[in-house]
Amino acid sequence: MAELVVALDLPDAPAALDMAARLAGAVTWVKVGLELYTAQGPAVLTALKGMGFKVFLDLKFLDIPNTVRGAVRSAVAAGADMLNVHASGGARMMQAARQGLDEAAAPGAAPLLLAVTVLTSMDERDLPLGPGRTVADLVLDLARATREAGLHGVVCSGFEARAVKAACGPEFVCLTPGIRPAGADDDQRRVVTPAMAVAAGADYLVAGRPITRAADPRAAALSLLEQMR
Repeated sequence: MAELVVALDLPDAPAALDMAARLAGAVTWVKVGLELYTAQGPAVLTALKGMGFKVFLDLKFLDIPNTVRGAVRSAVAAGADMLNVHASGGARMMQAARQGLDEAAAPGAAPLLLAVTVLTSMDERDLPLGPGRTVADLVLDLARATREAGLHGVVCSGFEARAVKAACGPEFVCLTPGIRPAGADDDQRRVVTPAMAVAAGADYLVAGRPITRAADPRAAALSLLEQMR
């Protein structure tokens, strides 16, 4: 059964923790991204974990291998249950990330380590693809490289999840951002509905604004969960 991850893309800890309190008991996973982590640091993970949530630390590490190795170690020490790097950093960087994970994680309790393929805000207009190449082609290339590097899965849109599963195996994790109820319109380009993502085989679905900007965030989350079923 796919799981819902609510993106707490909010400016500070009070706002994020208030939103989390409103969602407690309805969802298991929350996401801490660049804005919130930059404002509050590891303390916000500690607070969310103390409330009983699992935390996806969405910082998309992309740097030289040794730096990423250390960053992954620090993320695991901070309590992340899932974290990510950019697959475009290459095989050596991803292998270093996996090494950092193994160094910091308790035996049998390693967080999920994923690699971002192509951001869901991007499409063919945003990428220097070769003749005849599509976003889906690039996603598959990066997914295969991620599997070879020993990571647990990828971040991809719902449009590519089925092909990624076919190419990399059913146990290879697919996390799909850009989840929107039917009819939603915003700055994302490669978006799918909850039902579409689940049908494509996605394991984790990330939704933020459709929940956190709703008049009743808890009801909005429960509605997305129902659509996932």
